[in-house]
Amino acid sequence: MERNLTSGSILKNILYFSLPYLLSYFLQTLYGMADLFIIGQFEGVASTTAVSIGSQVMHMITVMIVGLAMGSTVTIAQAIGARDKKSASRTIGNTVTLFMTVAVGLMVILLLLVHPIVSVMSTPLEAVSGTVVYLTVCFIGIPCITAYNIISSIFRGLGDSKSPMYFIAIACVVNIGLDYLFMGYFHLGPVGAALGTTLSQLVSVIIALVVILKKDTGISLSRKDFRPDHASLQKILSIGIPVALQDGFIQIAFIVITIIANRRGLDTAAAVGIVEKIISFLFLVPSSMLSTVSALCAQNIGAKKHDRASKTLRYGILIAVGFGVIVSIVIQFVAEPVVSLFTTDAMVIVLGSQYIRGYIFDCIFAGIHFCFSGYFCAYGKSGFSFLHNIVSILFVRIPGVYLTSLWFPTTLFPMGIATACGSLLSVIICLVVFRWMKGHVIRPMTALHN
Repeated sequence: MERNLTSGSILKNILYFSLPYLLSYFLQTLYGMADLFIIGQFEGVASTTAVSIGSQVMHMITVMIVGLAMGSTVTIAQAIGARDKKSASRTIGNTVTLFMTVAVGLMVILLLLVHPIVSVMSTPLEAVSGTVVYLTVCFIGIPCITAYNIISSIFRGLGDSKSPMYFIAIACVVNIGLDYLFMGYFHLGPVGAALGTTLSQLVSVIIALVVILKKDTGISLSRKDFRPDHASLQKILSIGIPVALQDGFIQIAFIVITIIANRRGLDTAAAVGIVEKIISFLFLVPSSMLSTVSALCAQNIGAKKHDRASKTLRYGILIAVGFGVIVSIVIQFVAEPVVSLFTTDAMVIVLGSQYIRGYIFDCIFAGIHFCFSGYFCAYGKSGFSFLHNIVSILFVRIPGVYLTSLWFPTTLFPMGIATACGSLLSVIICLVVFRWMKGHVIRPMTALHN
């Protein structure tokens, strides 16, 4: 199950690791959309709205948990690259102890705050009760959601991205089946959607635990590995916390942009919402590159192969940019047909095609700074990743979208360009940081080890 990614073809290793990860992201996106699609077949607008709002909240919580788990992935990968299995075992044990403690605490806090959260989301009155029960059930299931994500982070740190793909595939199938059972047969509405989500995660966790027990991971755990170790916890958190905060701020930025769009009217709100869904699919490739670069670079850094880590970054950027350029060109010609897959409203199609033609260039720039973020995390410098994202959000993305919405009231193309400009600023910051790291972090480390 453990895979050494410090030798052989770099491109082959990237493809071996990223393709299962890409499919996992796709399945996770499909998993999230299943509840909305199925409840729309059996329930009214109020229930659909409740699940939509509740799923937004859960998505934000999940991406922050995944971001925090990045600290475990990188730390484990560095230990595997250094062939330090004792350190890897200690990190895995402390990961389980840390995250399950966080999960229980988070569950209690969120259950106490469920009504304020529903209020802050400006939930329509008709959907309040459904949103409350949906979130209540999902909050109770947070330990299951957390367990799945930490197990996946451990496997990826070991160089295995296939197993998490199988786990999410099973969860996706189980979720769809339970959704039809709970919402279609028993007509449980939002409660049924939440039960399907939570129970399917529980099934995937149980299967993952069975796999861990039956397969030879190359890592043996003892009781002392689960005892809190200050050094291990500090390293996990120093990498994971900035990534979690970064992902949280990104989700907040999306919410703010949605609010700005909502103020321009229903057609604009619908157009922006549709384009965000399309972009979320297209961003699967850049997102998979972030995690791939971080895992592969971390193993190579642990093995003291810093030049190989830099080459991995370059390959990741080339793949992400190549994909981004192709998609950006294609969208200029097929924007209207793509948007029309989600709506038949002529005005929404026009506005959506304007927005996506500008927004799509973000796929190029985001692919670059995602790869850099993975590289920074691999060196334990995730604070740089947080820095460039928060600067771009606060100084370009949000103010840019707000100002262009005022200056160009008849088109959404400039709003789309504003989002891409935010990522362009991130790329510039990443290049500056990368040059600085070459002189102040990587060379001294290499000299020390030599």
